Amino acid sequence: MQHSGAQGAYGGFGAQWPAPPPAPGARSAQGQARQQSHPHPQPPLPRPQPQLPPPHPHSPPHPHAPAPQPQQPPQQPPQQPPHPRPLPAQPPANPAPPAGAPPQPGSGAPTGESTGHVKLPPGGPVQVPAPGATPAQLDATRAAVAVLLIGPAGAGKTTVARYWAEHRAVPTAHISLDDVREWVRSGFADPQTGWNENSEAQYRLARRTCGFAARNFLANGISCILDDAVFPDWPVIGLGGWKRHVGPGLIPVVLLPGLDVVLERNAERSGNRRLSDEEVAHIHGRMAGWYSSGLPIIDNSRQDVASTAQMLDNVVARSLASPVSW
Repeated sequence: MQHSGAQGAYGGFGAQWPAPPPAPGARSAQGQARQQSHPHPQPPLPRPQPQLPPPHPHSPPHPHAPAPQPQQPPQQPPQQPPHPRPLPAQPPANPAPPAGAPPQPGSGAPTGESTGHVKLPPGGPVQVPAPGATPAQLDATRAAVAVLLIGPAGAGKTTVARYWAEHRAVPTAHISLDDVREWVRSGFADPQTGWNENSEAQYRLARRTCGFAARNFLANGISCILDDAVFPDWPVIGLGGWKRHVGPGLIPVVLLPGLDVVLERNAERSGNRRLSDEEVAHIHGRMAGWYSSGLPIIDNSRQDVASTAQMLDNVVARSLASPVSW
């Protein structure tokens, strides 16, 4: 039987029977031609892995099946932290001082005006003692008072004021206007060379400085005594400025010895504190106007410093019990 119809039956579809595989080690003509046209050998293609049917749930694993890999949980994308809000710039902190170091100025929290570690109360004007003041407030040796000692050059104001401040039973400061005026070194306007606008301006500045110091001393419980050559008939160097800067509670006391005593004491002075005899006599004559002012006057012509200080205590005690109107 001939198979001539096989080609005619399938010839319209172009089907061809597959050629048998070549023998091992043999090369086909087509392979030789391809090798000649491509001198560089091509890498072999990966062999396809056989597809195994899915195993039955109750059947043992296939001997050639790959080992099952543990299931990894699905990886979540890393969450980005929220964008931080910008913070206000902070001042750099001061480094801590080493142990045992002295405190730096301004290291603590500000608690108002202070001097060192002692809080400084506001220095108000010195007030006149109240009518119902306690005996302790009227005790001239212990009460916190502000005294203005007035007198001509050579009257002993500075000497008596310093002695009185040193021998009180309570803390007491001595403030001399002449000393404060001489704080100005370069450009000092000496009244002895002529009273002009510069010497007057420096005098006013020194008096205001002394007044502020007295108020601050009194605010901290420290008494004070000031000395100045105040004139009764010259408003520029008068009681009005002292009352304005210190307060109405200031106790003015006049120290007025005789002219011969003043001239003798002035002769013992030196430097710019020593005045001419004519100038001393002129100032002493103008101070005589205090006799009609009503202010307490101490004549220390025949008194030593200690007895004059005792007389000053008596005058201060009377002024506390019955304030003088001035």
